Order: sequence, then structure tokens, then C-alpha cells
Amino acid sequence: MAREIYEPRRKALQINLDSNIYGTFAEIGGGQEVARNFFSAGAASGTVAKTISAYDMAFSDSIYGEEESGRYVSETRVGKMIEYEYKLLAERLQGEKYGNKTFFAFANTVATINFAKTNDPHGWMGIRFQKEINAPTNDIIVHVRLLDTDSQLQQKVLGILGVNLIYAAFFYSDNVQTMIDSLTDNLSMSSIEIDMAKVSGPLFKDVNERFLNLYLNAKGYAKAALFKPDTNAIQVKDHLYRKNIVILRTKYRQKSLPHFDMLNQAVEQFYQDTGATPENTVVIIEILMGNLLDENPAVSNEDLQYFAERAELLCATGNNILVSNFRRNNHLAEFLNQFNSPNIGIVTNVSNLKAIFNSDKYNKDAYTHELLAYISGMFSKNIKLYAYPYLRRKENKIITIHNMGVSEEAKPLFDFLIQNKYIVSIENYEPKHVKGL
Repeated sequence: MAREIYEPRRKALQINLDSNIYGTFAEIGGGQEVARNFFSAGAASGTVAKTISAYDMAFSDSIYGEEESGRYVSETRVGKMIEYEYKLLAERLQGEKYGNKTFFAFANTVATINFAKTNDPHGWMGIRFQKEINAPTNDIIVHVRLLDTDSQLQQKVLGILGVNLIYAAFFYSDNVQTMIDSLTDNLSMSSIEIDMAKVSGPLFKDVNERFLNLYLNAKGYAKAALFKPDTNAIQVKDHLYRKNIVILRTKYRQKSLPHFDMLNQAVEQFYQDTGATPENTVVIIEILMGNLLDENPAVSNEDLQYFAERAELLCATGNNILVSNFRRNNHLAEFLNQFNSPNIGIVTNVSNLKAIFNSDKYNKDAYTHELLAYISGMFSKNIKLYAYPYLRRKENKIITIHNMGVSEEAKPLFDFLIQNKYIVSIENYEPKHVKGL
């Protein structure tokens, strides 16, 4: 049976009229709209113990402490907020009057679009809550990107999302997939991206966080999910911002481990070419989910479990793992470019380049337009494609970018990219590691 989707006002009113749900709203930065939704719905005295907007940094620091990173729109900030506010709530609301309450502390810290439209609008939102009276607490924290180009629209989106999160905590948290789906109720996917979710507490003791973030990816709420070597999910921008990046692409259902000679040689050559160091570089193995979504947009839990297990296996190799929907290299490049990375190296096999720079499988009339779209999206001053050779078994011949066949109409462009080192041949390979196709 399909879930009925309620309007934000109805959700807020239902919570307000529930005499057991009682809590605090703390909102800093651009996110001032969530509490307003509960007040405008009516009967807010049944739910709202306190609202606070510590907009000035000095006030915010005096309450929640300073941020060592200097970043106030951050996971650590929202974590401090719900920790502080819930502790205060539990300390002050004692006695018989509050004996039948399930407490919550909701918080967000958000940067909406600035007047000059030069910033990256995003925010963190979280809730600590009791599902039952006197029960232990549980946490839900999400990171969102705001895609509208108007601050008032972004504030409206935040208000709806906050209502959805509080409602989901109390009414959908027994099923995390429904809980995640409900966060976008009454919201357009052109307005928001939810690119990370974290849960903790006894209510979520059986929830696999990798599975949860892969679900965001599979449902189109996010473009990619990033996992550190310890298998914990991390917000992509937090980990990649202004870092050099080397990324190896791998295919869905690739049974073997990635080609580590390809990756290792590419990384070493990347350091030589760019002057980057291991300390300021993030090395990533990507698992492509996009091909699976092409085959079956309704991804099954079994498929998600496969990706979760695959991510865990590759994390064990000591690498960061990105699961993404980027079907083409240029889509990946456009995504990575938003992190202001000094240098980006995308590692691929020459055989993949052969498929791009040969028109055999394409409509001749559309090929040149497709190729130009690929090149314009793929290459910029800080992005290089590192190409590893492959073995053409029929001739027992190693194929590199220098002896690879290229269509006549694509050759001038291909030569330009090689001469200007946008496409770089991985030279120090071991012939014994070159694999045939």
C-alpha cells in the first residue's frame, strides 16, 4: 500500500497535537524556518519548549563553543547543537508535568545563497529524540545542498525539510528507507540534494550506514556516496575540498579487485606531474552505480547490499571509496570540479579512450557534437586523464595512446589533448600487469 504524503502544515499540526512530543528548536545561519512552520500550524505550545536563533557568531560560540576548523556550517556544529540543547532540555524539564513526554532537540546550521550568488548553499540538519517515554535517545543527521537560486525559496525548502525530518523521526524511523523517502515529501528534486545521512542510537542498531547512504544515491537524492578506509560515510565536500584528487573508475559487478598497478603508477606519475604530495592528495576508487540504474531504476535491496559489501571490501585495501551515478568521465569531472581542487587525475584504460575517440558505434551526424560535449565537460586546466595501456590479444600487442586507432574526424582534437597533456600516458607500467580485453 502506497504511503500517503501529508502537507507540511498537517505534519506540524499532528506533532503539535501529540501531547507526548516536546522539544527544542535551535537554528543558526539561513535556517530560521522550521520552528515557524510549527508556530503557524497552530497549537505549538504542545510541542515547542524553546526556540533559539544564535545568529551572531559570538553568541553561538558562547553557547556551543568555538569551531577549531572555523567552519560553522558543519557536521561538528550541528552535533554540538543537538548535544547541548537536549542535555539542557532533559535537565530543566523535570517532574510530573513532563513525565509523559518524549523529548527531542532539533538543530540546523545553514548557509543560503548570498546576495552576490557566489557561495555554495548547503547545510546540516539533525535531531536527537526519544521514540518512547524514558527511552534512550537516537540521532538522525543529514547534509543537504540547496539548488534554488533564490534565498527565499531556499528558506522555504529548509522549513519543509525540517518538518519532514522531525515527522520522520517519530513516525517513520522504524523503516529507514521510508524515513529517507519522506524527507523529500512536498519538495522538488530540482531544489534539494541530500548527499549524506547518519543515524545512531538503539533504534538504528541494525542499520548499515553504508547501505543507508547508497540508498540516497540509488534513489537520486544524491549523486555520490563517499566512504573512508574505515568504511564510515563522509560528506564529499568536507573530505575533498581544495585537495588534489586521483580517482580510479571501476565497473558495476566487477568481480576482481581493481587494477592496482594502474592506480599505483598513475598516482606516482600524478605526484611527479603536479608536485602534489600524499599529505594533500586524496586517492579514491570509484564504483559505478549508474550502469545498474540504467538496467533497473528500481534498485533492489540485494543490489544495495552488493554495493555495501563491495565498498567494504575495497575500503579494506586502505582506499577511499566513491559510489556514484556518473556514467561518463565528463560527468565525474564536472562533479569533482566543484571542490576547487588544484589538480585532478582520472585514471582509465586506453581501451575506454578508444571507445570515445572512434565513431564506429555512433551516429555519424551526432558524433562530433557528442565528442565536443564530452571534451568541454571533461577537461579544464586542472584535470588530466591518465591512460593505462591494454593488451590486444590477437596481435599480442600493447596499445597505448600513441598507437591507438582514432577516427579521422576526432584525430586533430585527440592530438591536441595529448600534446597539451590533458591526456597523459602512464609510462612506468609493468608489461606483465597489462591485461588483455
